[in-house]
Amino acid sequence: MSKDKQAHFLLLYEPVHDRFERFCRARSYGEMDFKDLINDSLLIAFERFETLRSEQAFLSFLFGISVRIISNHQRKKSEVAHSDEHGSIADTAQEIFADGHFLHLALAQLPAAQKESIILFEISGFRIKEIAEIQSVSEDAVKQRLKRGRERLQEILTYVAKPHTNTSH
Repeated sequence: MSKDKQAHFLLLYEPVHDRFERFCRARSYGEMDFKDLINDSLLIAFERFETLRSEQAFLSFLFGISVRIISNHQRKKSEVAHSDEHGSIADTAQEIFADGHFLHLALAQLPAAQKESIILFEISGFRIKEIAEIQSVSEDAVKQRLKRGRERLQEILTYVAKPHTNTSH
């Protein structure tokens, strides 16, 4: 391992660490441990560091890697689910009581593309143009995902906030 490569990598990573961690926490909720996602993403990013075309794109580079890791994890998880019909929620039981747990639960119910767009825009602060590049779609597609995702989040959170009443007497 080259000390220069490591130093350069850390120089680019340190200023974006907080944003990257927030993204990983939000994006991985209910799927996998965010720390595992961060570690796996950083390992791959370091291994492929030479492929980075622009230092300004470093955070996008990390996001792209983490999105692919989540996709692979979901694919593997669905393959396991088909062979084992009994899923376990024990891994996420402690996370349910974390800050913003209703928001995370609501986000988990969104389609992956909408969820990712909302996290990138609302939580990580990316511009629509940047999100379009990360997701390899048009800016209009990102706007539509944000609009539909917000609408669905509002429906979910409104339902969660309403007291459930028994209408049968």
